[in-house]
Amino acid sequence: MFNLLRMDLYRMRRSRSAYVCLGILFLTTLASYILLWLLATPQGQETAIRIGMMTAEETQESLSMLEGMDTLTMFRNINLDGGAYCITFGIWVILFVCMDYRSGFLKNIMALYQNRWVYVGSKLLAAALLNILYLISNFLFVVLLNALFGNMVPQAGLGDVLFYMAWAWILTTAFGGLMLLICVCTRSTAAGTFAAVLLGGGSVVSMVQGILSMFHAGDWLNYSIYMMLSNGPSRYTGLQDLKVFAVGAGFLVLYSALAGWIMKKQDI
Repeated sequence: MFNLLRMDLYRMRRSRSAYVCLGILFLTTLASYILLWLLATPQGQETAIRIGMMTAEETQESLSMLEGMDTLTMFRNINLDGGAYCITFGIWVILFVCMDYRSGFLKNIMALYQNRWVYVGSKLLAAALLNILYLISNFLFVVLLNALFGNMVPQAGLGDVLFYMAWAWILTTAFGGLMLLICVCTRSTAAGTFAAVLLGGGSVVSMVQGILSMFHAGDWLNYSIYMMLSNGPSRYTGLQDLKVFAVGAGFLVLYSALAGWIMKKQDI
């Protein structure tokens, strides 16, 4: 499997999509910081009033936007809580996996590695490695922007950052496993991208939960990947905070097992 993983990592390093998706995450973070600087800082509000973005009466209310926030909260609000990160990362997984189907390269891989689990494991490990690089790079970019914009919010504690990054990595890797499963089932980049947008952005979960809530049966969706990422703890306060690890690991095992089982049934 490690030979296949090495090949996947080489392809990942050479592909444009990994860098384009990282650039999209950086641009989203930069745009959010500029907007917050304009709305929630006295210096930015002067510029916002001058360009007609807001009125003098609205300035006092906007100053409270940054209350109680630190760099970790900023990182969460910009990227993970709303689904922007999962959408971008999910699209990359779809492009990376479905490229094997589009190019016909999968037949060559299966000729060398007839065990489908080796293929699934390699793709998940490659996605997990890129995922942690994305998370760390984007958080460091938030810290850098915070310094460049005059320390708009205080720095988060290292322990809180490590705890949050650990469970967010497991949950987002599980989402990557879901994208792998969808790609294996559909073999379509378009269908996979559409699924990444709907599932990563929470549209499907919110709609289903809204319908089930009318029958008082929507609470179980609080354990979905989207809801866990949105509502999970930013710091460790007790054993109940560890359930995010269990949920993430469970989804990761489930989706990878289904992907491997379906691939075994397919005629490549």
